[in-house]
Amino acid sequence: MSLIKTDKLSFDYIRRDEEGNVEAIVRAVDEVSLDIEQGDFIAILGHNGSGKSTFSKHLNAILMPTEGTVWVDGKDTGDSDNLWAIRETAGMVFQNPDNQIIGQIVEEDVGFGPENLGVETKEIWQRVEESLKAVGMWEYRKHSPNKLSGGQKQRVSIAGVLAMHPKCIVLDEPTAMLDPNGRYEVIRAARALNEVEKVTVILITHYMEEVIFADKVFVMDKGHIAMQGTPREIFSRVEELKAIHLDVPQVTMLAHELKKRGLNIPDGILTTEELVEALKKIR
Repeated sequence: MSLIKTDKLSFDYIRRDEEGNVEAIVRAVDEVSLDIEQGDFIAILGHNGSGKSTFSKHLNAILMPTEGTVWVDGKDTGDSDNLWAIRETAGMVFQNPDNQIIGQIVEEDVGFGPENLGVETKEIWQRVEESLKAVGMWEYRKHSPNKLSGGQKQRVSIAGVLAMHPKCIVLDEPTAMLDPNGRYEVIRAARALNEVEKVTVILITHYMEEVIFADKVFVMDKGHIAMQGTPREIFSRVEELKAIHLDVPQVTMLAHELKKRGLNIPDGILTTEELVEALKKIR
């Protein structure tokens, strides 16, 4: 059984005037159907306004479908009785870590979630240690979050969600406010959680370089799924990505341009190392 499944999920934003009359209806998500299995690393790509963040907020019942259905671990998000079980299954990490960090000390902040779940004190501290070590922040456990870098804060936010032992973590553009070093830290932590802890990771992003290690990529445009496949399959379709206003990793674009000029280079080059090896074979 899928951990997360959506069937023709649609969502409308409705704008009303001061008297409550409908002024406009904007369909942000348009009949999206997909399946995500336990242990997957999924990336959802799209430009601003493509519907990817609106879609992500359905995965732990922050938003409810206008039409269609979302199931999380077999539970329908439209049933209010399932709300807390769904949010224990799918934890959410947002763009701005300052919106999620509330503790004065890192370890206290990470322990806040499991404490609210009624976990016993001894187990809370075990979870805090496990979670901070998983994201590489154990040595900062006694620090104030205010003195951490953006990337470090975001890793603390991920640890806070991880401490609640979710089956899935949804990262909604977690690196949008970070510099390149911070982005690298966060994506490395997400990959480690998936590979070592076997946590299902759903990464919402518009940074192409962040998705090359995903198991599967869904590309959204105008609220629907425009493309899907492995990173290599997606990045083999450079012209299609450009047509929906998405870039590709620089090394992929370089390989694409070299191929257009007659060099025998395979489609979907993802890393510098792959390009170097391809060029060596030409010689």
